[in-house]
Amino acid sequence: MVLVAVAALLVLAAVPVSAKGFVQGIVINIDGEDYYWEGAPVPGQPGATDIPGHYWVQAGPNQLVGKHFNTGPFGAPAWWSSDAPDGELLYIAHVIFDTWSPEKAEMYASRGYVHYHEFVKADGPDAGKPHPTKVGWFKHTARTSFTLDGGPAPQFSHEVTPGVDFEFIPNYMVPYPPASE
Repeated sequence: MVLVAVAALLVLAAVPVSAKGFVQGIVINIDGEDYYWEGAPVPGQPGATDIPGHYWVQAGPNQLVGKHFNTGPFGAPAWWSSDAPDGELLYIAHVIFDTWSPEKAEMYASRGYVHYHEFVKADGPDAGKPHPTKVGWFKHTARTSFTLDGGPAPQFSHEVTPGVDFEFIPNYMVPYPPASE
């Protein structure tokens, strides 16, 4: 009993204070099927994956709101930015679930949704496989000034100021699903 209580306290201590009410490793239901974000394993949630440093709340049937902290996979410190404090809230993310097309990519990008991210099947024989057609279109709104120079794509390093970050890993014109699938 004591070990269970200690383990629960350790998990809670790892959650940034300002993430309360938001969850990491959120299960996203798309067309009756459960998905996770393609990403790193979520500690304490076997099989769950998520984008490092992100915590989520459902904002509607096809939308999420997220808090994006300066934390990496497995708690790696200051993973997204070398000059922002470890664990700092960098962005509020708004995500819309939709398909990709050149026309949609241009439309979403013009509104600040310059990055999309893949969903992966949460369970069953297809666990870990990407959704066949849908992605999450991300708009990152910076809460502070910092240099985005880490994360999974440091080649897109840039200075960030408060407001919509139109340079956040801009993959909107990369077709989905990829031609090789």
